[in-house]
Amino acid sequence: MLILESVYFKIGGSRVFKAEWLLNALPSPHPQLGLVVVIPCHAEPDVLSTLQSLQAASQPDCAVEVIWVLNASANADSAVQAQHLQDAEQILTWQKDQNPWFELILLNAADLPPKHAGVGLARRIGMDLATERLLSLGKETAPIVCLDADCTVAENYFVALERHFYSEAPKTPACSIAFAHPLDDDLSAELAAGILRYELYLRYYVQGLRYAQLPCAYHTIGSSMAVRAGVYRAQGGMNRRKAGEDFYFLHKLMPLGGFSQINSTCVYPAARVSERVPFGTGKAMGDWLSAPNPAYPVYHPQSFAQIQHLLQGLQGLYPLTDAKLRQFESGLSAPLKRWFAQESGAVKLLEIQANSTSERVFLQRFFRWLDGFGVLKLVHFLRAQSDMPLPEIPLAEAAWTLALWRSAQMGQSPGLPSKPDLAVLLAHYRQLDRLPYKQS
Repeated sequence: MLILESVYFKIGGSRVFKAEWLLNALPSPHPQLGLVVVIPCHAEPDVLSTLQSLQAASQPDCAVEVIWVLNASANADSAVQAQHLQDAEQILTWQKDQNPWFELILLNAADLPPKHAGVGLARRIGMDLATERLLSLGKETAPIVCLDADCTVAENYFVALERHFYSEAPKTPACSIAFAHPLDDDLSAELAAGILRYELYLRYYVQGLRYAQLPCAYHTIGSSMAVRAGVYRAQGGMNRRKAGEDFYFLHKLMPLGGFSQINSTCVYPAARVSERVPFGTGKAMGDWLSAPNPAYPVYHPQSFAQIQHLLQGLQGLYPLTDAKLRQFESGLSAPLKRWFAQESGAVKLLEIQANSTSERVFLQRFFRWLDGFGVLKLVHFLRAQSDMPLPEIPLAEAAWTLALWRSAQMGQSPGLPSKPDLAVLLAHYRQLDRLPYKQS
């Protein structure tokens, strides 16, 4: 059995990982272990569908482990704790009966510190354990894959992951995996209407980032991401955020360069209501059902056009001089000038210049400053300006407009009807997201 020393981490001076969380035997990792899937689980209504989907998927050439992390705060409701015990019994029975082709490791982290308990900590527990096991074999380049306990996967899920990390993108540090919420007859009309809009909004935002030619233009969804074990360790592991852990984790990896996306397989997250986190699919569906707004207002597409204009000003800016800096500032719109001044942009650019030895390094450092969170704050800033306001507009109008812009940008015919239609737009944006993206 492995010594789990490296998966220990401290909160308030005490170690968090506990051997008693293990509910089944922890064998030595298979010598050919090449891929580990980590699944946090908290009060899920169905714990077997995900496992059955993984079992039905084709086996890759490498050995695979699945680490399932039941997790709850030490002060969680007794009903949650009782459910997790029932879930554990279900999973262990399933494992015995089905004898899955992958190694299944089951944890019940039932006493997490209330201050930190949540999906970020649960992911970290599983991902740290995965890292320990992979690095014990010298498998620094092997991927750790994040999934959620309300997802199913395409039949080629493991094969596509293996091919991507070991053949197609051997230098990528991490990736985003294609996803699609099921839109089938199992959903109520209300939920179907809500998830259609929510998914289209997610894709609209990422395509807006791609229109602006930002390097952070990838989906950051916890159930659809993967990272190499050595990169995970070098970057300090998963954060302990109760929500948004995926956003901050991936935006820490994107500036490393070589971030990629897997389009040859798909993850299918459930479209359902959940109050476990303050945002995300479950929260969005709850908000929709309580106060549905068919227009579903979203950021104005001109926000992304403004950011594109900002980034175009970076061309030829290195090596930075006082004259170039003045020219850059004078070319900004009034709202962008205010934003640049508010963020002490001139000082920051001079600092970036002082620590850059090439244009490549200059741009890398710039986008570490204007990272994914910084871009989101900039979009909110532009929305609030009174002299050149960019108010939210209906989703159908925004997505239709941006789709036309993206098609023109890529030199393609959009093939869209003259009247915006949400279902048609979602299908179009799913296709757009599957196109390779490289910042120009």
